[in-house]
Amino acid sequence: MDYLNRGQSHLPDAIWREIDKAAAEAARDRLTGRRFLELQGPFGAGLTSIEAGNDDYCRQPSADEAGAVMGRAISVPMLRRAFRLSVRRITGYLENGQPLDLTPAQDAAEAVANREEEFIYRGQPDFRLPGLLTHEDRQQLDGGDWAAVERALSDVLAAVTQLDEAGYRGPYALALAPPLYNGLFRLYPGTDVSQIQHLRHLCTRGIYKAPIEGGVLVDPRVGALVLGQDLRAGYIGQDGVHHQLYLTESIVLRIDEPRAICTISATSSSLRIGATSTPTPS
Repeated sequence: MDYLNRGQSHLPDAIWREIDKAAAEAARDRLTGRRFLELQGPFGAGLTSIEAGNDDYCRQPSADEAGAVMGRAISVPMLRRAFRLSVRRITGYLENGQPLDLTPAQDAAEAVANREEEFIYRGQPDFRLPGLLTHEDRQQLDGGDWAAVERALSDVLAAVTQLDEAGYRGPYALALAPPLYNGLFRLYPGTDVSQIQHLRHLCTRGIYKAPIEGGVLVDPRVGALVLGQDLRAGYIGQDGVHHQLYLTESIVLRIDEPRAICTISATSSSLRIGATSTPTPS
């Protein structure tokens, strides 16, 4: 089934390969959740919902009545962003070997990636989809001001201890707001050791700069990202000037064990970058 309508475009496969490649590379730079969460699938565009949790009685039946056992399903969002490519430029690329500007496809891919990140971290409350930062049963830690060099390690160690005491012993992944992440490249006074080097011994599943506030520490048992259709380009039509195209994907975060999450409400309001020697991140 050609649900992407590529057959209606009369564009050669080479063009579609270039679009898909450019889109995937642009999205990859924005995506952090996929780097530390288990990814299941792809299961196809027809995946509209998934089962979550165990079946259970909707209410405990009395002695003289039948019980009703029910499951719980969550929706799989489909993300979509339209874009346009010049008819003349595509023709020039195919017939004359001129450069093909795929910036519109890359911009669309970044928009889809940003929306995926939003679903992973914040969820969609209107549709009862919690995220890592918003699940009501998650663990929480009131962090401090990471302007003090030792505070980052202290807060993350406290979060690790909370997860460990709850039975979640790692390996841990840590996602941080950009100011908090960037500040980790400061050196401890009198040493050539940066904070991020130290924290990597605690967070062996990785430390990531994410579009969030504060931080979140995660154990792998938290759940999985369930992928319906991975990022692909489709065709809408053309008006003689532009080919009307779109990018789409479907994905959802299934949270199995919310207690495997610990959010950290740290700040960096008084962080003075440059107050100590700072190495250049590689």
